[in-house]
Amino acid sequence: MKRVLPPLNALRAFEAAGRLGSFKEAAAELHVTHGAVSQHVRLLEEWLDAPLFERHNRRVVLTAAAKDYLAEIGPLFEQLSQATARYGVAKAMSRTLYVNAPATFTLRWLVPRLAKFRVEHPDVDVKVDTSNESVESLKETYDVIIRGGPDTFYGYSMRLFLSEERLPVCSPALLQRLPLRVLDDIRQHTLLHTSSLPRLWPDWLAKAQIPALRPAAALTFDHFYLTLQAAIDAVGIAMGPTALVSDDLAAGRLVAPFAGPRLPSRSYCTYVPDGKSGDELVVLFRSWLEREGMRMPTQTAP
Repeated sequence: MKRVLPPLNALRAFEAAGRLGSFKEAAAELHVTHGAVSQHVRLLEEWLDAPLFERHNRRVVLTAAAKDYLAEIGPLFEQLSQATARYGVAKAMSRTLYVNAPATFTLRWLVPRLAKFRVEHPDVDVKVDTSNESVESLKETYDVIIRGGPDTFYGYSMRLFLSEERLPVCSPALLQRLPLRVLDDIRQHTLLHTSSLPRLWPDWLAKAQIPALRPAAALTFDHFYLTLQAAIDAVGIAMGPTALVSDDLAAGRLVAPFAGPRLPSRSYCTYVPDGKSGDELVVLFRSWLEREGMRMPTQTAP
């Protein structure tokens, strides 16, 4: 006889939502959106031609028939998981950590340190997506989201792991051509701007008490990592976030010609869905980020 099986992705979404009692927590477990879980459950309801959940504003409740259905299929999913685990596949899948972080932060701070994380935890796979969208605007579900802060988002726990300030940085080769002995020497140089951060240089010049200074030229880039690369390539002077240029300063690719003034900047924080705060990999990765953040120098020498 031909097997009568419902859409398996829809069945998986129903089992997770019914077991956890929440579409949101099911989405987090399955690494899909809340809307995807809702759509799969509705598909299964149409296939069965029967409702599975009673919708009440922000919560859902299994119908009596759905409770019996879940009681029957739940053990089958557990048996499938155990059978797969015997072949090592389930363990490999469970050791993947899904991270979302801003592109510049990923390129200049996270990627150079991920090799160290891999040496310490060779059995953990890390999948990194880059985005500047707000935590609440992300369409996919992630284990760890890295953004500026500290901010508060409903349904997420927040922990700070890296602080920074901003100050002018440039290439040593640029200083050989045009030395910067006093603040007023900046007028001989090209200032590098980022279109999304238009106030950095005006705010710093005001804090340095030279708000009317006019540089020799100005260049604006649409991405911050391009601005920093232009500074490394001796195109001009950039406002460098101390955390993201620390490796370049240590390697001599950049120098900070002035000890101050420094502009305050938002810190880097991890935002984790409430349902994942106690996850073993999340706790491991968060703790590692915090240890790496503590290793950063509190002051950056000029």
